[in-house]
Amino acid sequence: MLSRGIFKANDIRGRVGPGGDWDADGARVLGRAWVQVLGLRPGDRLVLGRDMRTSSPELSRAFADGARSAGVGVVDAGLCSTDGLWFASGFLDLPGVMFTASHNPGHDNGVKFCLAGARPVTPAMLTDLSELALAAEELPGEPTGALEERDLLGDYTAHLHSLVDLSALADGPRLTVVADAGNGMAGHTLPSVLGGLPIELVGLYTDLDGTFPNHQPNPLEPENLVDARRAVVEHGADLALVFDGDADRCFIIDERGEVVAPSAITALIAAQELAREPGGTVVVNTITSRSVAEVVAEAGGTTVVSRVGHTYVKAAMAEHEAVFGGEHSAHYYFRDFWRADTGMLAALHVLALRAREGRPVSELVRRFERYVASGEINSTVVDAPATLDRVEEAFTGRGTPDRLDGLTVRGDGWWFNLRPSNTEPLLRLNVEAVVGSTMAEVRDEVLALVRAPAEAASTR
Repeated sequence: MLSRGIFKANDIRGRVGPGGDWDADGARVLGRAWVQVLGLRPGDRLVLGRDMRTSSPELSRAFADGARSAGVGVVDAGLCSTDGLWFASGFLDLPGVMFTASHNPGHDNGVKFCLAGARPVTPAMLTDLSELALAAEELPGEPTGALEERDLLGDYTAHLHSLVDLSALADGPRLTVVADAGNGMAGHTLPSVLGGLPIELVGLYTDLDGTFPNHQPNPLEPENLVDARRAVVEHGADLALVFDGDADRCFIIDERGEVVAPSAITALIAAQELAREPGGTVVVNTITSRSVAEVVAEAGGTTVVSRVGHTYVKAAMAEHEAVFGGEHSAHYYFRDFWRADTGMLAALHVLALRAREGRPVSELVRRFERYVASGEINSTVVDAPATLDRVEEAFTGRGTPDRLDGLTVRGDGWWFNLRPSNTEPLLRLNVEAVVGSTMAEVRDEVLALVRAPAEAASTR
């Protein structure tokens, strides 16, 4: 079973099982089709990982069998975070396949792909995959390719530690760090990456549980940050780290229990990377705060703007030989991590800087918080293209529009971006301004246009 709806712009994602979008037979077909898309031959290999969702073992095994039916070998990395799979692809120089639905509910599952060296796949490749898989008339035959199980968690940890100077953690006062794994894959990686460091680690929901019994593994939603914010205050912690389900994203909470905007973390790490490599390039996406570009320019670097989504940012990282990249969704990309995103490495950078500077996180990020932001606001509409056209027309003469990713309009002291989601039937609005009242005015005007009764199906 395979539904066309599971094929998204950057990956595969959908409900699993009876009445859902796909199942193990569909995964088996996908495995064979992906081998065809990549042009792999008998004896070639790919590396495969999976998250803790209840459906992941069966689906990943079926995908592996489908790939092996073409004589291709599979290196099974077992349980790993998505950035752990990017590491495996880079470390082994093999195409990678990760079974995860990231922050989606427990009944969903999905697949993220990369080429050898953790290089991004292209939208055309995912289109080819959908066409081949949906046209399949029979299941793959018996697997003949080799199957090798390999635990790479230790190698992943060693590589991350090699990229950050962590010596200051041992020299100053011992830091207390809250880490909320949300019952996701950070519960698997945290003991290895942070367990041996001289910090006091307060773990929340570190047991792997794909039903997510405590809160949904999506730190973009404020209600999923409540427990970590409370724990920071209760334990007098220096900061908190909050990970999503597949642990490739990390949100930071300061010592007051306040959430630090991912754009501020992007600016903070960008400043560090440019101090290490003057004149470097930093990639951001269309909804990243304009403060990041200002910080990069002040440090003598260059900013490149990409569409939202890891495949687009990775491609821009490679094209422009960027040293670092960040998205407002808390994806952070590092050249020395095969240009892939890793929330855990970003967390190590923040910990190292906090220890080295000896100042609270709130002080470290203060100079990067220059604008008032709306946060992301979602609306469901009947006709997204027509809605974008209507909003652009309404702002004619009041700002400069572009269509790199949805609609961005830049005015005097304000900007907004309105774009279709890559994974859900939503329009996502982000507004930023120098003055809070201006931000509110622009936000409310755009929302009124988007949610006009004649066009809106529903809102949330």
